[in-house]
Amino acid sequence: MKKQSKPISSRRPKRPGYIKALKWAAVAAVVAGVGYGVSQSGGVAYNEDAIKVVDFSELNPGQKRSALQAANSARCSCGCGLTLAECVATDSTCPIRETNVDRIKTMVRDARNR
Repeated sequence: MKKQSKPISSRRPKRPGYIKALKWAAVAAVVAGVGYGVSQSGGVAYNEDAIKVVDFSELNPGQKRSALQAANSARCSCGCGLTLAECVATDSTCPIRETNVDRIKTMVRDARNR
């Protein structure tokens, strides 16, 4: 006599509702973390941690944001297409890197005097 096999169900067993809530909470935490990171960086790609050769410590948060935005929008004049901040932070071989450092220091000084 042939043994009958049970039909295979294509439906998955129901998961408890808290698993879905945990997934949504994790997604919300990631989104909040990204939002917090952007708010702390002032919307600049290269912040004071990336541009360690320039001292931003004497600036208040508004002045710091202003100087960083200026450094992240001004262009390096060697023709590479990088911003001043990006050049100073990432390209140690730029022939005018020291000039760019001095330009950012001037931006910091200008921001402090406003």
